[in-house]
Amino acid sequence: MKYTEIMVRYGELSTKGKNRKLFISQLAQNVKRVLGDFPAVKIHADRDRMHLLLNGEDSVQILPKLEKVFGIQNFSPSVRVEKTMPTIREMVQTIIKSAYQPGQTFKITSKRSDHSFELDTNELNRELGGAVFEVFPEIAVQMKKPNIEIRVEIRKEGAYLSYETIRGAGGLPVGTSGRGMLMLSGGIDSPVAGYLAMKRGVEVEAVHFASPPYTSEQALQKAKDLAAKIAPYGGSIQFIEVPFTEIQEEIKRVVPEGYLMTVTRRMMLRLTDAIRAARKGLVIINGESLGQVASQTLQSMVAINEVTTTPIIRPVVSMDKGEIIEIAEKIDTFELAIQPFEDCCTIFAPPQPKTRPKLEKAQAYEARLDIEGLMARSMAGLKVSEITEQNEQNEEFSDFL
Repeated sequence: MKYTEIMVRYGELSTKGKNRKLFISQLAQNVKRVLGDFPAVKIHADRDRMHLLLNGEDSVQILPKLEKVFGIQNFSPSVRVEKTMPTIREMVQTIIKSAYQPGQTFKITSKRSDHSFELDTNELNRELGGAVFEVFPEIAVQMKKPNIEIRVEIRKEGAYLSYETIRGAGGLPVGTSGRGMLMLSGGIDSPVAGYLAMKRGVEVEAVHFASPPYTSEQALQKAKDLAAKIAPYGGSIQFIEVPFTEIQEEIKRVVPEGYLMTVTRRMMLRLTDAIRAARKGLVIINGESLGQVASQTLQSMVAINEVTTTPIIRPVVSMDKGEIIEIAEKIDTFELAIQPFEDCCTIFAPPQPKTRPKLEKAQAYEARLDIEGLMARSMAGLKVSEITEQNEQNEEFSDFL
């Protein structure tokens, strides 16, 4: 069956009151970005639902993309036919022939926004139910939770029929809660943290630290590929590559082994916060899970966190590894994340890092560094690229500051 339109239902957006228009407008922008490869699609975002007019574009390719857009509760592909009863009856019979399996139940649900149409909704339901019985006399009607629900909507420009309801990603449209900088390593946890923040409407920009030649091009590409996996939930993601070699070498040179990780993480957080300020972000997001590794004990978090007053969102902080992996598998980042490429957090990792670092000691060791100079040189070398689902990158360099 060749669909002509997709009807989108909003879900949580219906509770947004006076801000509802802003949420719907943002969702429409996100859908437009996600469907950028389908220029003929026209988007009409109304108060109660969104209509995507396909204008000949292939619904088979479009439907999987819509499943990933946050802010959509569910959607139904539909077909538009001429607004006459013989044509509508014929389409109902076509639908039931393609959808019905022996033993299933059905229901007709009619809606009439064009009140000049010859039949009201009750008459439509009866007439079209009769059309179904003509094809399958043995089929049973069931009003609650039928196997097949054929929806018919009579509008001014035509009649629209649908029977599939496809579940959406839920949540809020990405961008409605402001912008956050995601500290994206090459591991399992940070892409999941980014996904969960996006689900609550945060526009995520990925900050990735690279230390060539200690970290490889494959490690950098892996991080970009992880960003590409979560990009479709909002349309695209800005990927910010931070040169970190000089800083890591300096830390390794002047800081005792037990505090290497603590001071390294403090510098990462400082840089992420500086990038956030330059790019008008509101929060920092990371994949810390309490107690999972040495830098994620409460004592470590306190010692590392001290460098900023910016709120840090930790979506996976209370999850165990199995719960995080379950989400990673769902969003298809797990297999990528376990590829064995070293990232900045592991290249100089000491065999016995401090799990209860003292803030005063971290500050004292850090005083041996030229923090301002190191940060300025790193910030001058930032590389920014746009990551989409296809992992196309439009590179620009540090002139964004």
